[in-house]
Amino acid sequence: MAVQAEEVKGSPAAAIDGGANVNGAGDVIFDPSAPPPFKIAEIRAAIPAHCWVKNPWRSLSYALRDVFVVFFLLASAIRFDSWFFWPLYWALQGTMFWALFVLGHDCGHGSFSDSSKLNSVVGHILHSAILVPYHGWRISHKTHHQNHGHVENDESWVPLTEKLYKSLDKKTRMLRFTAPFPIFAYPFYLWSRSPGKEGSHFNPYSKLFSPNDRKDVITSTLCWLAMFSLLVCLSFIMGPVQIFKLYGVPYLIFVMWLDTVTYLHHHGYKQKLPWYRGKEWSYLRGGLTTVDRDYGWINNVHHDIGTHVIHHLFPQIPHYHLIEATKAAKPVLGKYYREPEKSGPIPVHLIQNLLDSMKQDHFVSDTGDVVFYQTDPELHNHKQHSKTKSQ
Repeated sequence: MAVQAEEVKGSPAAAIDGGANVNGAGDVIFDPSAPPPFKIAEIRAAIPAHCWVKNPWRSLSYALRDVFVVFFLLASAIRFDSWFFWPLYWALQGTMFWALFVLGHDCGHGSFSDSSKLNSVVGHILHSAILVPYHGWRISHKTHHQNHGHVENDESWVPLTEKLYKSLDKKTRMLRFTAPFPIFAYPFYLWSRSPGKEGSHFNPYSKLFSPNDRKDVITSTLCWLAMFSLLVCLSFIMGPVQIFKLYGVPYLIFVMWLDTVTYLHHHGYKQKLPWYRGKEWSYLRGGLTTVDRDYGWINNVHHDIGTHVIHHLFPQIPHYHLIEATKAAKPVLGKYYREPEKSGPIPVHLIQNLLDSMKQDHFVSDTGDVVFYQTDPELHNHKQHSKTKSQ
């Protein structure tokens, strides 16, 4: 029988038995920070062998489908050039840019095909087209997967420690934790990473990379510059306003998709999820802090990237096998798998998850090997005070 553990500041009680503790009413509560009663090999064994098979022709068919839709939308926008059509174009094209990103992301993981050359060529084409430095991002994203859930070593949406959080001025805190500003963070992350970390995805001598990575990073940076130069040239030919409408606004929509989806993979669940340090961290425990999300009809458009737990543990599995692999793994994962809330055709329900997390998940303790997000009450009060004063 589980025994109630003493709570530490800012975190639920650590589990003593079977990943559960007891609340004041005597109800058993699952503790997601407890070491799981299974090993990663057991999850792997539960997944059918064919889920690991990469079909390059099938992967290429998805890439060709997405590229065709992108050019079809582009041609339609040029043809109609109407303010009745532009908002629809921006929403659809921005979502398709996000779909291109996901396939380029698969190339970076090697789940697109078994050919590193094919992965690199397709990855450069897809990512450069949306101004993402393929190798620079591929390497940093690999760091994220290898250290997911680790307070200091993770790379994506890393939590601020209390000391670092309090060193930021109030304006920076508000911008970081007030929608919609954080969902436009990605371009800034490419250039200078997250607070507390140094480096750039474009600089081959950045701390992100090893000396062996430098040639790859230079190649990707040059491809990025080529695409940027093409956009500049087209702005002189077609006009900057037209290029902004055709490319700039969809790019912003893509950034919103990228930041929102990646944020919600690791935040905003109804139960606080842990972050780890030191000996408490393991690849498995870190991976189990990720969250699956349902995006309605967009699941197919962005290649089921919302099926994220199994992807994080086994990024080699192609996206078109993730749903089947997840179903096979769920009996092993048990309560460590959090069933996503079902979405309507458009995933508007996730907006509230995003807003709630930004109001509550501000920093983690400077010490402790198992920590949970804490809330800064002054940040909320400051915002309320400013609102009252303006009224």
